[in-house]
Amino acid sequence: MSKNYYYLVASLPEITLDDNKLSYTVAEFKTEIYPYLSASDQKLLDLFYLKFDNTNLLRLLNDKDAIIDPRGNYTIDQLSELIAEVKESGDVCHSYPFYLSQFIAEFYCETSDKNQLWEDRMASLYYAYAAQSNNTFIASWFEYNCNINNVLAALISRKYKWDVAQNIVGDSDICEALRTSGARDFGLSSEIDYLDNLIKINEISDLIDREKKLDLMRWNWMDVNTFFNYFTVEKIFVFLVQLEMIERWISLDKEKGNALFRSIIDTLKDEVQIPAEFR
Repeated sequence: MSKNYYYLVASLPEITLDDNKLSYTVAEFKTEIYPYLSASDQKLLDLFYLKFDNTNLLRLLNDKDAIIDPRGNYTIDQLSELIAEVKESGDVCHSYPFYLSQFIAEFYCETSDKNQLWEDRMASLYYAYAAQSNNTFIASWFEYNCNINNVLAALISRKYKWDVAQNIVGDSDICEALRTSGARDFGLSSEIDYLDNLIKINEISDLIDREKKLDLMRWNWMDVNTFFNYFTVEKIFVFLVQLEMIERWISLDKEKGNALFRSIIDTLKDEVQIPAEFR
């Protein structure tokens, strides 16, 4: 059972635009919100920030002097030390999520498949790790995103006659069906209730419009699946995901990003009535 964070959720700042920039960022979220969370709930939110660590680790493995994204859980010194330790010993470093050590070991292993995309291998390990979370909603969120990305990868691979199997991440039954099925729906219509919607979205030619619909699809999923989570860590996790989504939209497309930003904030304001004394 998640801890009740009534005052914390209620006091989340109302996000506003200032000169077309967010006044509250994903980075600030961590420094301002984490001190009020239990240690176990901090680890749940760490799962979100690990995606920045994944990218940072990949950069450092290819260039020890690379500039990294400061939004990750670990500093450049920590990641560099982890790389050096695993490279030398080949062992898992238990101070970090185990899949990071596994990835480093595979990266330096002479028998590793040199044709694989390391980004895909990292994604596979990351999704598998996050899906093991003891929080049902958060585990489901990562599984949901993995399925979306895999279905889209399979559809695009079919369109351009690429090898579908090489572009699928993970080892679930759904992954296997995507790799092997020749059916239009990959035989997954009964397993993935949003499959038809994904197929329609994938057919949209305008990339911005397609990405917008995908984000709105994710937004609706979060909305439905946290309907009864009023003041819990799940609600905080969703706010964080929404915040990062909006940041990305503003950076990708100013006009459309701002429009999506305002619509999401309106929805958030309707869901969580922030007491005046906390604004």
